[in-house]
Amino acid sequence: MTEQGMTEHGTAKRGTAAAGTSHDVVGTAYGSAGTAFEVAVRAEASLGEGPTWDPATNRLLWIDILNSRVHTYDPATGRRTVRRTDQHVGAVKPRAGGGLVLNLRDGIGLLDPDDTFRWLHREAVPGRRANDAAVAPDGSLWAGTMRYDEAPGGGTLSRVGGDGTVTPVLDDVSVSNGTGWSPDGRLMYYVDTPTRRVDVFDVCGTGPADGRITGRRPLATVEDGAGFPDGLCVDAEGCVWVALWDGGAVRRYTPSGALDRVIPLPVPRVTACAFGGPGLTDLYITTARVGLTDPHPLAGSVLVVPDAGRGVAQPAFAG
Repeated sequence: MTEQGMTEHGTAKRGTAAAGTSHDVVGTAYGSAGTAFEVAVRAEASLGEGPTWDPATNRLLWIDILNSRVHTYDPATGRRTVRRTDQHVGAVKPRAGGGLVLNLRDGIGLLDPDDTFRWLHREAVPGRRANDAAVAPDGSLWAGTMRYDEAPGGGTLSRVGGDGTVTPVLDDVSVSNGTGWSPDGRLMYYVDTPTRRVDVFDVCGTGPADGRITGRRPLATVEDGAGFPDGLCVDAEGCVWVALWDGGAVRRYTPSGALDRVIPLPVPRVTACAFGGPGLTDLYITTARVGLTDPHPLAGSVLVVPDAGRGVAQPAFAG
């Protein structure tokens, strides 16, 4: 990516199409509820992350952080596109007026519908990069950072308004990861991965417009040996789905913190999940192969669990 734009190319989908989709059905595994997964995008992403359904285009957005790539996938046709960025990208989300917002190493960038790139907020910090981000119900971007060496306390979580105003929300973060809101917007869920916790906050007032959250407390703790919580999403029932890095699974927790579902996967480094598809019923799951000496053939691919549940429509960034 340059400030003049990003290159893009399309790729054809390989594999056999399932009925009504172009998913690559090469095998299945089963969770505690007997749920099968399929391969949506067979890839070798180093650090696949951040699946996001874009309802304006009916495409899945996802990224490969360390290879500086922004991907799209259309499950109806199998069409894929790949954009190269000039620096590591931690998250990509759709914008209300078209185009994309990017959580980049040196700040927040905007890609306009005509492919013109510009910085909304630039703040380069040596040794630090962007990580996961999410769009709040009010259209603000809650963007996380972390140090490359994962030093404790080296990351942050900030609220970025549509006008580029940045409000610090949390400092002393190690690896800022999954962020999401309850369907009524009154609760915010958050993961700082090394804590092994999924935390929940109360959202002050009528929404997160000023970045005020309070009452931080654990919703759930991932036990030793089960991996580390990474990206998350919230479904229409208010349950929280959490990807487990080095845990080879996605877990679903109820609003009370009870574990009520586990979807085991054949790849250990499961990074994030999001509901997508026309009815927001398919759970898309990104994975990574970085650091694995003998990676599974599907490591780095995007997996999907059809009819896993029902998601909540995600707002676009207001900027």
